[in-house]
Amino acid sequence: MKLFIAGLSTETNSFSPLPTGMASFEEATIHHGNATQDAPMYWTAPLHIWREKAEALGWQVVESLSAHAQPSGPTVRSVYEGFRDEIIADLKAAGGADIVLLALHGAMIADGYDDCEGDLIAHLRSVAPEAVIGGLLDPHSNLTEKMLTQATLLVAFKEYPHVDVPERAADLFRLAAATADGEIAPVMREWDCRMIIAMPTTTQPMRGFVDEMMAREGQDGILSLSVAHGFPWSDHERTGTRTFAICDGDADQAAAEAEALGRKLFALRHELWRRMPDIDTALDMAEAAPEGPVVLADMSDNAGGGAPADATFLLRAMMERGMTGTATGVFWDPIAVRICKEAGEGATLQLRLGGKCGPMSGDPLDLTVTVKKVASGLTQRFGKLDALLGQTVWVESDGFDIVINDLRSQTFHPDAFEKLGIDLSQRRYVCVKSSNHYQAGFNPIAAKMIGVATPGSITPDFPNIPYVHRAKTYFPVIEDPFA
Repeated sequence: MKLFIAGLSTETNSFSPLPTGMASFEEATIHHGNATQDAPMYWTAPLHIWREKAEALGWQVVESLSAHAQPSGPTVRSVYEGFRDEIIADLKAAGGADIVLLALHGAMIADGYDDCEGDLIAHLRSVAPEAVIGGLLDPHSNLTEKMLTQATLLVAFKEYPHVDVPERAADLFRLAAATADGEIAPVMREWDCRMIIAMPTTTQPMRGFVDEMMAREGQDGILSLSVAHGFPWSDHERTGTRTFAICDGDADQAAAEAEALGRKLFALRHELWRRMPDIDTALDMAEAAPEGPVVLADMSDNAGGGAPADATFLLRAMMERGMTGTATGVFWDPIAVRICKEAGEGATLQLRLGGKCGPMSGDPLDLTVTVKKVASGLTQRFGKLDALLGQTVWVESDGFDIVINDLRSQTFHPDAFEKLGIDLSQRRYVCVKSSNHYQAGFNPIAAKMIGVATPGSITPDFPNIPYVHRAKTYFPVIEDPFA
């Protein structure tokens, strides 16, 4: 058996001020056929898992490109085409394959391509028409018709935060191997839930929904069940929530299972849709909390959703209130990192922080800071995997500890602070630039957690996202889009 593996992913925010070009991929990870020779990271872990399982079975493994970028605006056309063509050329050079497994996202848009994943899979299908082609997806994907018809298998992470990447990669391998061996004949069908909302799985009702969904897998011919939450800030005609099922040889059953799952999810929409407090309301709540640390999420400046991660709105408001005992980060400000690194640890200087990428970043803050720590090579945990932080600096300004880096990344875990020497147990407030993924890492240390609807590139105001291509035919714009 010959297995071909590759990865290409980014999550496209149509409203981000940042283009996704070659530098964005270089900052994250680009491997030309050798990702599994390095330590597994969040984006490359599936390739490690697939190679390990295939080699244990004595299969031949052909490894191609692995290129991944932090979410931002549409990918530059030549960059996408170059990566796609490299993967296609590698498959041709290998003489095709029995199984093709891809680490994708599902909401990647490039100039001239509104469905990069579907385009890539279709090109691979033309090279290896009989191959089993499987795609591992982020649930925040635009599940397109081309993806569904050109792939043999699609499996999405089930958890949000996405802490189950290894498990879902293993699921996809198991299904692909069984398909190639003729043990199963998978068919996929999807159902449009007609809603756009956030659906964290750490709390009810989604926790119970996901647990019940997983319990159904492997029963009565059901091979896999997934939810594509949709990525709300991707302006695509299919943006939104879709459920999809893979059943063994029975298209009608797959359609029925997808619809039943989707209708059950749609019935939970009012419990799932929660309006987040604005800055003043959130800070009132934080100050009223009897003990800390209170974790405040700067939801709209999340690099993991395409925001710059240099917005100053929340920090400015906290400074104006004198909410000292605060640790905040991670701010993406390569210029500030350079200045602090040049000055050195222990230096006190004037520093202009943040507010550099446009109106959605707010105005810069002019602060007197002391450089407490300068570090490189740090990582933070996301589930069982590591995520890079780049050059990282801790500065202190009048009772505020601020973490700055030069590699855009959302804040997943207390590691982002504690590896620099910041003891979060001694802080009254902790502010993180993240929408939801922070919950996995910070919930164990938080006395209270508050999501804040700050201004920014990914405001959680789902009824009023300024779509051009996505029709306003979804809940919560319409109470019942099926009526």
